[in-house]
This record gives sequence, C-alpha cells and structure tokens, in this order.
Amino acid sequence: MIADIKKNTESKMQKSLEALKNDLAKIRTGRAHTGLLDHIQVEYYGSMVPLANVANVTLVDARTIGVQPWEKPMVGKVEKAIRDSDLGLNPATQGELIRVPMPALTEERRKELTKVVKHEGENAKVAVRNLRRDANAHLKDGVKSKDISEDDERRAQDDIQKLTDRYVAEIDKMLAQKESELMAV
Repeated sequence: MIADIKKNTESKMQKSLEALKNDLAKIRTGRAHTGLLDHIQVEYYGSMVPLANVANVTLVDARTIGVQPWEKPMVGKVEKAIRDSDLGLNPATQGELIRVPMPALTEERRKELTKVVKHEGENAKVAVRNLRRDANAHLKDGVKSKDISEDDERRAQDDIQKLTDRYVAEIDKMLAQKESELMAV
C-alpha cells in the first residue's frame, strides 16, 4: 500500500513538472522555436484543427518561423489565425510561405514575462505540495484502518517529503533557466 501511494504521488508530481514545462514553452523568449505555434487553431473546412495538422512549421533562422500550408487556399486562414493569437506576432506571406518574425523583447516586456514565469512556477510548487498533502492523508487513513504501522507511516512521510523537495528543486531549476533565457539580450 505504501509503495502504491509513493508511486502514484511521484507520477502525479512528474505530470505537474511536465505541465510546467509545457506552460514555460509557450512563454516566448527573443528566439524563435516551432513549439510557440503548437496551440494555435485554424479553421479547416468548418472545424478548428491544430496548425500542425494543416501546415509544415519550420525554423527559417534564429528569429523567424516558417509556416508552409499544405493547401494553397489555407494560406490566408493560417496567417489570420497566427495574427489573431495571443502571441502578438505579425506574420508576412511570401507566395505560399508564411514568415513569422520574432520581435525583439523590450526590457519592460522581459520583466513582465519573468513575473509570469514565477507565477507559473509557484502554481507548480503548490500542485506538488498538494500532492504531498494528499499522500500524507492516505498514509494517515492507512494507520487508522491499521493497514500501516505508525513507524512505516513516518518513514513513508519522510520519503514523500524527500520526493517533494526533489520536485520543488527541479521546478526552481526550470524557472531559473527560463528567467535567464528571458533576460538574455
């Protein structure tokens, strides 16, 4: 039972870490990367589909993303979807290729994005701590139902605390890395 609780808690903490990684990937730095456009939806014959399903997304250079729709009539729709997204990008069409230049970040915008990064990191830490609390509650329930001895509960709580500390440290490392990317000019 203790092993199941630890394993379940660790897998949930890993999912929290993955969610943070995905959230941080959406926050743009001055450099271009194709993952920036992953969440953009495009209208395709009446239904909304991810951009990657209607176009090839590549890096043209360090500050430009190239989007090549597979069908010529989709060029305008893809360009509009990128322009209307919350990323503040201004695509330019050259024939069938849509070039999406990454504008340079201002110092003020970098500081705003750093605050957003810290907020996302704090949310991830709260999620990890909530998982620790849930695991400890399950252990206490096991002691009450006499499935677990108090000594085993104490050892398991220590293990879960070590797990929590490890994931919080990992989150801090990810945040520091993202902040240094943001502040690099």
